[in-house]
Amino acid sequence: MSYKIDLRRSILDTTRHLLIQDGIAQLSMRKVARAVGCSVGSIYVYFANKDELVHALIEEGFDMELALQQQVAEQHHNPRERLEALCRLYVQFAFENPEYYEIMYMLDPERMARYPAEKYRKARRGLELIADTIAECAAQGLLEVEEPFTEATFIWTQLHGMVSLFKADRIDHRIDREQFIDYAIRRLLGEKTLLSAPSRTDDGKTSNP
Repeated sequence: MSYKIDLRRSILDTTRHLLIQDGIAQLSMRKVARAVGCSVGSIYVYFANKDELVHALIEEGFDMELALQQQVAEQHHNPRERLEALCRLYVQFAFENPEYYEIMYMLDPERMARYPAEKYRKARRGLELIADTIAECAAQGLLEVEEPFTEATFIWTQLHGMVSLFKADRIDHRIDREQFIDYAIRRLLGEKTLLSAPSRTDDGKTSNP
């Protein structure tokens, strides 16, 4: 039994590394088997095809993220503080789990079978938790929003864009990452904060990295 669990874990971990290294288009069951050191047939014991294997990794990532979100939610009874903590957790998860993050949010959906509806509904729970927190903030007069789920989606897209740009090394190197993340989250939640501007070039223009 332990061998089966270890083999399944090894298959998932190896696939995760290969996806990031080579991309989904280059992934094959044969390549995974070669990297794991097992037969192709052994992989089919656990996963019917490549799509099911990739979907298992996506689901695993969302399960990890949701578990952390639920822990954070339980630690913050004030909805405004909870919302800020959930935003910070999203960014933290992205940087601490880069392979999972890329597989969850950045794989080309055209390269794999459609993610099953029941798994998609499960993956939405984290976003729904943020929406529920926003609704609670609105009910207590802590935020002004028209539609909580739309606002949650807006916040998520802004955080994802920021994370993606930092991960792609497209943010001016003179901007401190942690300071900017703190600034961005506070601005997203309606606070007016100041962030020191990066130094400028002799012609008065902000230079890019």
